[in-house]
Amino acid sequence: MSLYDIQVKSNRGDSMDLSEYEGKVMLIVNTASKCGFAPQFKGLQRLHETYSDHGLAVLGFPSNQFANQEPLEGESLAEHCQINHGVTFPLYAKIDVKGSGIHPLYKQLTKAAPGFFGLKSIKWNFTKFLVDRNGKVVKRFSPTDTPEKIEGQIRKLLQQR
Repeated sequence: MSLYDIQVKSNRGDSMDLSEYEGKVMLIVNTASKCGFAPQFKGLQRLHETYSDHGLAVLGFPSNQFANQEPLEGESLAEHCQINHGVTFPLYAKIDVKGSGIHPLYKQLTKAAPGFFGLKSIKWNFTKFLVDRNGKVVKRFSPTDTPEKIEGQIRKLLQQR
């Protein structure tokens, strides 16, 4: 199964698949509005504003699995992130990124790009996955890897056709 075949839900609850991002570089991030890493929303937004016209899609997937740091749902979550962090890139419906209820997207991402010591599990909010224009997971970044730190790798992928 390709990443493009995976079904996700918008923050309004509408089902869709990721095929609309086919041919784009994707930066997929598990987010939480109350996390200590939430200031990264601003950096992610800057990447979105700078590179979306060049083929980058920044996609946020909220999760409440780490210290209950995402209490908000749906449109209220998107509104909170827009007001407090200026977020206009897509934030999808809240999902599980680990455990028995892991969403198929994160099952595939973690299999393709395991973390330290080959562990597949997501350890915290703001873990990032960089996906090339062909849907191949290229790299996994830890929560401490800021959007600014990974920008050069994003630029390299955007230059590839």
